[in-house]
Order: sequence, then C-alpha cells, then structure tokens
Amino acid sequence: MLNISIVLYHPNWEQEVLPLVEELLRVKNLRKIYLLDNSEEREIHPKSEIKSPKLRYMHMPSNLGYGKAHNVALRESAYHQTELHLVMNSDIRVKAEDIDAMHDWMMMHPEVGQLMPKVVNPDGTQQYLAKRLPRPLDVFGRRFLPACLMARRNKRYELRDLDLNRPINAPYLSGCFMLLRTTAAVEAGLFDERYFMYPEDIDLTRSIHRNWLTLYYPEWTIVHAHARDSYKNKHMLRIHIQNMCRYFNKYGWFFDRERRLFNAITYNL
Repeated sequence: MLNISIVLYHPNWEQEVLPLVEELLRVKNLRKIYLLDNSEEREIHPKSEIKSPKLRYMHMPSNLGYGKAHNVALRESAYHQTELHLVMNSDIRVKAEDIDAMHDWMMMHPEVGQLMPKVVNPDGTQQYLAKRLPRPLDVFGRRFLPACLMARRNKRYELRDLDLNRPINAPYLSGCFMLLRTTAAVEAGLFDERYFMYPEDIDLTRSIHRNWLTLYYPEWTIVHAHARDSYKNKHMLRIHIQNMCRYFNKYGWFFDRERRLFNAITYNL
C-alpha cells in the first residue's frame, strides 16, 4: 500500500490542488493522502472537502518547512507499516495508473529504497532533477556565475554525461516526487528538520543511498510546473543560501569523502 503527502503554502486550490487530489484518489494502491498546510491560516477551499476517507487535511501549527511537514505524514506511514510513501509537490501532474505501476515495480524490487521517474516541463522539455551530490561551486556557481562558465560542470552535475533514457543509480533525486520505501526512509532518519527547505531532498537521498538503490527510472514521465522561486525572490534566495550552508557545514564544504565516492560510482543500470 501507499501513502502520499503534499505540503501546501497558500496553494492554488482550483487549478492545482483539486485536480491533483482527484487524480490521486484513483490510485488503486492508495491508503491515505495527507494535505499538510503550512499556511498561516487554515485555507482549505470549500470545494476541496472531498468526501473520502482516504483524504486527510492537516493545518500545521506554524510554517514547519518542507521536510519537517512531510515527516508528520512519514511517521504515520511508519506507524501503520505502510510499505511505500510518496512525497510530492502540488504542481506535479501524474496519472494514477503510473503511480500504481511504480508501486508494483517497487514491491517487486525490494533492493530499491527510492524512485523518481523522468520529469518534464509543461512544454515537454526535460528537467534534470537526478544529480550527483553537489560541491559548493555546483550550487553557488550556477546561481551567480555566467552560464557559459558553468556549462561543462553542470552537464556532469546533472548526469547529462550518462544515458538519461536508461535507469541511473543516483545519490541525489529531487524532492518534487520521491517514491520512498518507508523502511528505507525511517532507517535514514527521515528528513533532517534543521533544513527549512531546499537541501532536505539531497540529504535524505544520500542517506538512503548508503544502503539502498536510489533510482532515476525513466519508464514513467511526470509533468512539473517548476517555479524556481529562489531565482525570482530575494527572500527565497536567502533561505536557499542559508540552508545550503547548513548542508555543507554538516557534510563538508571541500572534503566530503562520501560525496567523492558516491559521485564516482554514479552509473546507468
């Protein structure tokens, strides 16, 4: 069975959340959908009161951040021994049949701790969201240096030196869609709640990667209307920088033996 959690903050109910929830309720292997609302006020839309025992809306006592809010639902999955847990953004478009297919595939491959499908923009172009573990220059250089100076480095960082039409065992998979084996996520310690947002997906994936396969698996494709808020908003940029500094303080800015090892053995299956 499968639980799904979606963190919300002043969401677009009509155009984004409701269509997604209606599609997710069609998933045959679904146990529960958790809508985790970090907004200051309870903002559930009247029409979103879908009468389903599989839908639970939870208004957080404060803005907990991305990972800490998802941990509320992940702990529910652990308590109820739900085999898989899907962490996803509200701006994802995915077919219920594909989630069921991913669920069945994961149940047949117990060595896999995490899976992310191919992710594309609404216009069909690919988003490169499976990556090697970042070095400081990978993060800050792509944000502040001219693209021409980072092109070669970005290609390797974003795994474009590998065959993206085949599965890849990658140490960093995006938090926009993380299909997690609950036991693997619990073993890894769930999301590190010291991050408000941004590097929590890097941290969790690399932790799971130590003992499980963490796969980019392009047999399925989802659509992600990616906002890239830190490129548009100075406040979000500051949050991004602060939390990436916490990440590098935790693992090492320039000397990170695990990063060197994981990046060296990132490979196509």
